Amino acid sequence: MAAHGKLRRERGLQAEYETQVKEMRWQLSEQLRCLELQGELRRELLQELAEFMRRRAEVELEYSRGLDKLAERFSGRGGRLGGSSREHQSFRKEPSLLSPLHCWAALLQQTRQQSRDSAALSEVLGGPLAQRLSHIAEDVGRIVKKSKDLEQQLQEELLEVVSELQTARKTYQAYHTESMNAEAKLREAERQEEKRAGRSGAAATAAAVAAAATTTTTNATEAGPLRKTSLKKGSRLVEKRQAKFMEHKLKCTKARNDYLLSLASVNAAVSNYYLHDVLDLMDCCDTGFHLALGQVLRSYTAAESRTQASQMQGLGSLEEAVEALDPSGDRAKVLEVHAVAFCPPLRFDYQPHEGDEVAEIRVEVELRDEILPRAQNIQSRLDRQTIETEEVNKTLKATLQALLEVVALEDGDVLDSFQASPSTESLKSTSSDPGARQAGRRRGQQQETETFYIMKLQEYLSGRSILAKLQAKHEKLQEAIQRGDKEEREVSWTQYTQRKFQKSRQPRPTSQYNQKLFGGDMEKFIQSSGQPVPLVVESCIRFINLNGLQHEGIFRVSGAQPRISEIRDAFERGEDPLVEGCTAHDLDSVAGVLKLYFRSLEPPLFSPDLFGELLASAELEAMEDRVELVSRLLALLPGPVLVVLRYLFTFLNHLAQYSDENMMDPYNLAVCFGPTLLPVPAGQDPVALQGRVNQLVQTLILQPARVFPLLTLLPGPVYEKCMAPPSASCLGDTQPEGLAGENEPELEAGTPTQEDVPEGVVEAVACFAYTGRTAQELTFQRGDVLRLHERASGDWWRGECVGTGARGLIPHKYITLPGGAEKHLSQGSPAAGDLLSSPEGLLESVHRPEPCTPPGGPSGHRRHCLVPTSPERHVEVDKAVAQTMDSVFKELLGKTAARQGLGPAATNSPSSGARSPKPPGCSRLGKNKAS
Repeated sequence: MAAHGKLRRERGLQAEYETQVKEMRWQLSEQLRCLELQGELRRELLQELAEFMRRRAEVELEYSRGLDKLAERFSGRGGRLGGSSREHQSFRKEPSLLSPLHCWAALLQQTRQQSRDSAALSEVLGGPLAQRLSHIAEDVGRIVKKSKDLEQQLQEELLEVVSELQTARKTYQAYHTESMNAEAKLREAERQEEKRAGRSGAAATAAAVAAAATTTTTNATEAGPLRKTSLKKGSRLVEKRQAKFMEHKLKCTKARNDYLLSLASVNAAVSNYYLHDVLDLMDCCDTGFHLALGQVLRSYTAAESRTQASQMQGLGSLEEAVEALDPSGDRAKVLEVHAVAFCPPLRFDYQPHEGDEVAEIRVEVELRDEILPRAQNIQSRLDRQTIETEEVNKTLKATLQALLEVVALEDGDVLDSFQASPSTESLKSTSSDPGARQAGRRRGQQQETETFYIMKLQEYLSGRSILAKLQAKHEKLQEAIQRGDKEEREVSWTQYTQRKFQKSRQPRPTSQYNQKLFGGDMEKFIQSSGQPVPLVVESCIRFINLNGLQHEGIFRVSGAQPRISEIRDAFERGEDPLVEGCTAHDLDSVAGVLKLYFRSLEPPLFSPDLFGELLASAELEAMEDRVELVSRLLALLPGPVLVVLRYLFTFLNHLAQYSDENMMDPYNLAVCFGPTLLPVPAGQDPVALQGRVNQLVQTLILQPARVFPLLTLLPGPVYEKCMAPPSASCLGDTQPEGLAGENEPELEAGTPTQEDVPEGVVEAVACFAYTGRTAQELTFQRGDVLRLHERASGDWWRGECVGTGARGLIPHKYITLPGGAEKHLSQGSPAAGDLLSSPEGLLESVHRPEPCTPPGGPSGHRRHCLVPTSPERHVEVDKAVAQTMDSVFKELLGKTAARQGLGPAATNSPSSGARSPKPPGCSRLGKNKAS
């Protein structure tokens, strides 16, 4: 019932979110319709004015009767102005609602008062004024179209941000679910540990009573190590699950932080759009319209005043209407009439997942080194963006002023010609060819100024939107940092350093590859090394994910060449230099290593045979057609290459989502990776083709989920957005405590224990994930429990996977065996549990680690695991952990010496078990229990 209740709540929240987004989409479409409606209204108004001027010129010669008929006609007709829309009809019924319509009504009233006019007035009305009104209508239609395109672009960006919010919410929910599952497993392990501790105490009491009553002291002595081994196994299981829980909790916190930041960014972007961008776009639609219309009507008023002084009263009314032209007032009235379409929507609320009570950004101790630089980066970016936006705003205002001056100058020329030459003959002489060419040049200048104004308006609106999102993120981060500073005083720094040490790991030991890494064939390297994603790619991307998603200019700024060479050489040796020894200052160098790796591949990732077809797909205008064609072409590439490309471009898509902070949008990333991934073949012009290469790479960055095959069709590693720092449980690490407890199988319900293993069968644990190349080979994951039935050859076992029940061949170099198990299966010696039933066998298993040698033949498919065997290789460990290990080893050695009759002195003698380097991560201590 509780699960059904959670499902209903989740569906309710999802339905609420979808309803909110649907309402927003409806509002955005209504806004476009309303702006288009206003543009049509202006064009219709101008068309009717132009038609009026022409008809007025025709009937001007008929004096009062014809003019009176004309006024009545336009007063009583429905006309194109408001004949097909309820909004138009509303504006016509209330002419005072909008100032242009009020001018139209005043003009009709004045026309009724005029009964005669001269031939010169007829020429003016039918000539320059009518032509000017047609020009204004053309200008209005053009600028309204550009404004509408700009608004559509802003709406698409807004909806894309809202879509990213949904993605962030789903990511957060997925990681929170994993965190709750890990916590449940931890609680289960703790309960099992408590039960095991209770049973151990009861057994100890019974053993003491039996020892006092009988002489079976030897049996009690032998039972002690078994109970302690069981308790240690339970303790290691609890520690392991505690580490898993902390890792998932950290991932959940990071996902929640990203979700909350996206939430704040979306709300800020929506508020900025509705409160600022819409108003500016409406002003853009009105650019020059009121001024041009006023100039035309003033020209008409001046002509009327010269021809008929008796019409001054009517012209005064029209002049008042012209003076009442108010762009801001008309904008306010339109917003009032269409309040439903233009009112800002409700803010997006935080939706916690399945009882998560944290509703704020948390600055965990582990995340502090990441969040503090991010806040500083946002502050710096905010300061620069503020200055840039202010400069663009100044340019925008100056451009608007110049545009209005050009509009006023063209309208003033008509009035000046009429005032200087009122006769018809003089007006005809002034309409010469040089004057027309000059007017044409002015119109060209006006169009250029309009284009520049629209471009600057787009820059200003985009910059202001970025400012709003950055400011929202900065405020949220500052609040979180202040709370974190207060909480940090309550947390001991010693505890933090201990936790941080436990999560650190030593660099990966040197390994040998059969194929060259840099400058080699990546597909062959993957086949020989067993790394589905080469270590250099995986490690560099993980390092950037943890330290540099917000780093400004990532992949664009060059790193230090000596540092790049140092990191490259370490990777060539098979090491992972990014685990330790690299800081956030090395980000540009790490990014340079990643680009250097892909640039040096021979052959390149994208086959030269597909170069022409891939570039041809970039020329398709429709995104759907382009994605479909690119997806078909990429399907021709080998599977291992597609896995790496999917991993890389999913990461680049995630990196581009932080473009507000790192200034690397998809196009900028495409410029950086285009020449790296798709080098232009010899004999072709790189300059001419680079634009299409960048367009293709940008498409891959924007649509990785649609271009590359899904995980179900192409299995392989998938990039994770929220990564945790590499912990000691990572493959190939050495760790000071628990020896190799991470390889212990989790005691899940239904998982067989050693007591359930049939006679002659030994369980092993997978050190690496392995993908079978044939039907006979078994596929398994790292950490899987494997049952070994018999030895097939020197490199292979016959066995089965406990989790899946699948049977097949298991590579020897990919598994961990308990001490003596291999001899038991191959030569029929006693079971592994017998070897470990005594302290001597236990110490022997400690001092004789079983190395996991690197796969040297064709059977190797994963990264190598070489363990340190030289005593000179010391690893720094935590003092408390070392003391604990010392006490354990001394106790075991003391019991061994007592049984051999060496006395207490042997216990204090130097022991290689207590002072030797840490056991390798792939060896196991006391896994099998004596049956």
